[in-house]
This record gives sequence, C-alpha cells and structure tokens, in this order.
Amino acid sequence: MSSGTLKYILRRIAYMFPTLLGIIILTFVLFNGFGGDPALIKLGKHATPELMEEFDLVRGYDKPLIIGNWGTTRAYRTETFKEGLSVWGSMEGVSQKDGNLLLDKPGETRVPTGFSLHPAEYRWKIDWSLGGDKPAWLKVYGASNLIAELELVPGNSRGEVTFEIPKGIEPVITAIEVPDSGLEIRKLALGRKNRHFFDSQFFFYIRQLARFDFGVSHETNQRVSTMIKDGILPSLSLTVPMFIVGLLVSISLALICAFYRDTLIDRAFVLVSVVLMSVNYLVWIVLGQYILGYSLRIFPVWGYESARYLLLPCIIGVVSGLGANLRFYRTVMLDEMYRDYVRTAFAKGVSKSGVLFKHVLKNAMIPILTSVVMAIPFLYTGSILLETFFGIPGLGRMGINAINSSDFDVVKALVMIGGVIYLIASLLTDICYAMVDPRIKLK
Repeated sequence: MSSGTLKYILRRIAYMFPTLLGIIILTFVLFNGFGGDPALIKLGKHATPELMEEFDLVRGYDKPLIIGNWGTTRAYRTETFKEGLSVWGSMEGVSQKDGNLLLDKPGETRVPTGFSLHPAEYRWKIDWSLGGDKPAWLKVYGASNLIAELELVPGNSRGEVTFEIPKGIEPVITAIEVPDSGLEIRKLALGRKNRHFFDSQFFFYIRQLARFDFGVSHETNQRVSTMIKDGILPSLSLTVPMFIVGLLVSISLALICAFYRDTLIDRAFVLVSVVLMSVNYLVWIVLGQYILGYSLRIFPVWGYESARYLLLPCIIGVVSGLGANLRFYRTVMLDEMYRDYVRTAFAKGVSKSGVLFKHVLKNAMIPILTSVVMAIPFLYTGSILLETFFGIPGLGRMGINAINSSDFDVVKALVMIGGVIYLIASLLTDICYAMVDPRIKLK
C-alpha cells in the first residue's frame, strides 16, 4: 500500500468521526427524544411507580435529556393541573379551579407520592397563589422529624426547597400546611439531584457506547451485547452463503444474457426475472416449507441444529432475490457491451467470451462493487422473515421480537451498530474502487 493510499484511508477515517457522532446523536434523539415514555410503553399504565423507577434507573431515563443538575423521580411526576388532578383526585379537600390545584381544607395535607423517597438530594418546586394574610408551608418529614420547609407567602409567587435524605431515614413524607383562606397550586414538581451537570441521558448513552455496553434487555434480562454476540453467528451463517451464492448465480446469468443478448435465451431469462420479482417473498417461504419440507421431507423446516437446517432458507433466499439481482446485473453488463472499447476489442478479433470476461466484467465491477459492499450492513442484521419462519435464533428474529415487545435497548443497539457498519462499508467501497479500476486514485 502506497503512502498516498494510506494517507487517504487515515483521512477518510478521521472524516468518519463527525458522521459517527451524527449517527449517535440521531439514534439518541429517535429513541430518547421522540419515543415517548419507554417505561410506560414497556411496562404499561398499570405498572407501579417503584417498578417504573427501577426501569428508569437502569437505563438512565431519570436524568435530564442533554445537560442539567436535576433529574426526575417516579415518586411524583405531576407538574401542572390543567388536564386534571391526577394523583390528587381521590383526596378530601382537593378540587380543581381555573386549571390549578385548590386545597381548601385547613391543616396539613399530605402530598400523594408514589413511594417513599430513596436516600439522595431532592428538590420541591412549587408555584402558588395564596389569599388572606396567613402563610402556607411546604414541609418535608423524615422519620417523623422535620428536615426541610418552605414558607408560602400570600400572593402569587414561586419557590423551591432542597433537602437531602441520608440512609436510614424513612419514611419520608411531604405535607402542605394550608391556612383557612385555602391555597391554589399552579405547578408542583419533584426532582432528584444528579452527580454533576453532565450527568444526563445523552452522556449516559455515550458512556455505554464507549464501554461497548448496550444496556440490558428488559424482556430477557440479558446484556444486549451478549444477545448480539449469540445471535450474529446464526444470522451470518444464513445471510453470507445466501448472499455469495446469489451473487455468483446472478452475475453468471447476467453474463449469459449479455453473451446471448436479443436472443431467445436472453428474453427467457428476462421473463424469469420478472416472474421472480412479481412473487411475494412470503409465497416462496410457504411454498418451500410445504413442498420441500412438509410434502417431500427433503429439508427440515424449523430449528438451528446443523448446516442442513440452513439449506432450505438459503435456497429460498437465493431464488426470491434472483429476479431483482439478475435484472440489475444484466443491465450493467449490457450497458458495458455498447461502449467504444467493446467495439474496438471486437474489431481486433477478440472473441465474444474474451470480451465478456476480460473487458466487460472488469469494467462492470464499479456498480457491482457498489451493490455488493453496500449490502454488507444488511448481512449483519440477518433475514427477518427467514429467521422467523424457520426458527433461526439470529439478529433478524431477535430484532423483530424486540420491536413486538417494545424492547428499546435491543432495537436501539441494532440500529446503532447497523449505522456504524454502513459507514465502514462506504469506506470499503472507495478502497475497492481503486483496487479494481486503475483510473481511480485514492488521494
């Protein structure tokens, strides 16, 4: 490898880092920014706050999205009361007034938290409106002792009170002392202190990726990295042979079409490719399982015990993709057949087979390589339908199960790794271009 080529590769790798960062950010935004509440989606609306809190803690969802000193806790998540009273609805002396929470029962009213707070530093934030001349109080008790309080003065105002809960102090409750004039609360929020300003969901995700840790599957309770390691071999053992055989057969048939172009053989292959493209993928799977598996009993139709179990899905994969591949490679070959260098080769007496294999195939390698190298990322993800219908424990089957069960950690890991492999494949494409075409220089 020349120094110029090496410099080009190193420069391309350096240029990949901004793109890699973009993939990381996009993946994070899709799953953390716009995915809704993962704990609610996964566990359901009837899950207890403590169970949802545990889900958040393991995956960092209790932290702020990008940066911030304060996160959230499932002990109390209601902030405004415009859409209803939420957890306050069944309490005595509580009602809704002009989109605010109205407490009109004098004395202490306990704030309905989902569970007792764990040892940490917390903050209550409150916006209130208070008439009369007597103040109200927001008080935090731990083991029956007052550990923090905030005076709510008459008028319209807002304030906050921070408090730390050391180990061994429980239960911890919060109560609001209401005067005779009543108290209106516009907003009430509870936050938990982060370790530092950058202790957020985004940097939690970055730290995971730096350790090649993709979290824990809530469905199987396994490390996602372990699940991917276990599933990648079954996927590749199916997709790689299927891809190689399909590629060789497609290119060979495309060369035959180019050799016999505009003849009955060429037109027959075109007709076959159209028919293959017109039949749905599922039809090939059902027909293959019923005829070759169930009726003739030539192949097993379920499991992953030996190479024999991969033969039928591999054949179905090759046949179902043959039509589109043949049309593509045939077009590439015929496009080269009408170029000037082909006419020159024929004029010099080069045989038709010599033109096809020494000139046409070589010059057609650019689009072929583009198709081949950019298909590499899809080999990693496996074949969703084939793995599902044939019981192959690969990444494709794992991915579809994760989507059906809302297993966000698994889906996010598969999307992230697929994007990185696609990025690497684009670099390999440029290198392969220079290897097969001397006109292309890596510089």
